[in-house]
Amino acid sequence: MVGFRPADVPPTAAVKFIGAGTAACIADLFTFPLDTAKVRLQIQGEEKGAAASHGTAVRYRGVFGTITTMVRTEGARSLYSGLVAGLQRQMSFASIRIGLYDSVKSFYTKGSDHVGIGSRLLAGCTTGAMAVALAQPTDVVKVRFQAQASSSGPNRRYHGTMQAYKTIAKEEGMRGLWRGTGPNIARNAIVNCTELVTYDLIKDALLKNTPLTDDLPCHFTSAFGAGFCTTVIASPVDVVKTRYMNSALGQYSSALNCAHAMVTKEGPLAFYKGFMPSFLRLGSWNVVMFVTYEQLKRAMMAAR
Repeated sequence: MVGFRPADVPPTAAVKFIGAGTAACIADLFTFPLDTAKVRLQIQGEEKGAAASHGTAVRYRGVFGTITTMVRTEGARSLYSGLVAGLQRQMSFASIRIGLYDSVKSFYTKGSDHVGIGSRLLAGCTTGAMAVALAQPTDVVKVRFQAQASSSGPNRRYHGTMQAYKTIAKEEGMRGLWRGTGPNIARNAIVNCTELVTYDLIKDALLKNTPLTDDLPCHFTSAFGAGFCTTVIASPVDVVKTRYMNSALGQYSSALNCAHAMVTKEGPLAFYKGFMPSFLRLGSWNVVMFVTYEQLKRAMMAAR
């Protein structure tokens, strides 16, 4: 990222790659319950009609209400359903989209010290798309686990991470493991550009215009600001991605059909279902990830 003092030794691409994946896994361990609550809220509208016909009330209300309900009805472990796939996702996904961002940005600018907004956006789109192409199956399995209510017996859709990969491939074909790749690429292009570019720009502005140095307070402020901006911009695509990934075979003909069904049945506000857990999760995830990432880069470079 920008802002390293001239005396600092710039970290290598390998250091950034490993550091980003490790930091993202640490961030996921802290914020996974918020992500699970977000998924439950995002898919809830799909069952609204069925719930109404049976006279049942809406199950989840708000981020903390969702977490409380899940703990009460399914146990605390349900908040971490899909964690293994989530960590697999971060090690492959974050390593590429975050760890390679600076290298790709340098490639587009041909090593120039002047980095424009266009080069930053292009680098963010590139690493985001590359990451999705590799990590999509892990994202599908993670979402499926988070969406299913914890239960035992034949009603439980998936019982283990590897069994989930095999079941999806067997029942839906290899295309099932890449379900929602289109909206996921769109989402992650938006997320990556907004998150990394906003973090980059806020950090650069703080270093140039405030007494802050390239340390914890600067990293914290930049990461939190990036999390808020990203949530506002990316929420609609994120909801469609979650719905489409979790859908049964044939439920939606495409991601656009999923979006159209949401607008028709639930209205435009459906695109912001789960906004608060999304923001709480993404804001806190960004803070933990970027602060840890910056410290890991320095620690690994110091150990060389």
